[in-house]
Amino acid sequence: MKREFLFSGFGGQGLLFSGKVLAYKGLIEDKNVSWLPSYGPEMRGGTASCGVIISDEPVGAPIVLHPDVLVAMNLPSLDRYEPAVKPGGLILVDSSLIGRKVERTDVSVLYVPATRLADENGTSTLANMVLVGRLLAELGEYNEETVDTALQKCVSARHQDLLELNRKMMEIGKNYEE
Repeated sequence: MKREFLFSGFGGQGLLFSGKVLAYKGLIEDKNVSWLPSYGPEMRGGTASCGVIISDEPVGAPIVLHPDVLVAMNLPSLDRYEPAVKPGGLILVDSSLIGRKVERTDVSVLYVPATRLADENGTSTLANMVLVGRLLAELGEYNEETVDTALQKCVSARHQDLLELNRKMMEIGKNYEE
């Protein structure tokens, strides 16, 4: 099994953190993992993306050119990476921020109003975790214990006050249905 993920949006949306949580989850499950962040010089507000590869075999190259899964948190990301998703792949769209529909018919698509859901629950800055929760649920890989361990590894000591909120946002995503 090898699955390639690409998280993309504006800097400051937590894309690198999302990828890190997914990568740690893979490590905890004894998989081979690659996590490669990429962002423009502006950081916050500029474009940012994060490629994650989770595999049963060693990962030869960390660059994700044709993801199995795309998580798009802004329109420029969807426009840029939609064509690159493998046929039969999955695209998750933050429908709070992206008004257009995916044009391809050879991929599965989930429209999740992640930013709205996060806003309604106290923090728009964790819309990324709503999407990660929905993604893992869709893939049938939402294991509460593993997810919680990965979150504990990724949330820094200085942000421990946000650990429970991250859990809550992932749970909201896990339970969201269109």
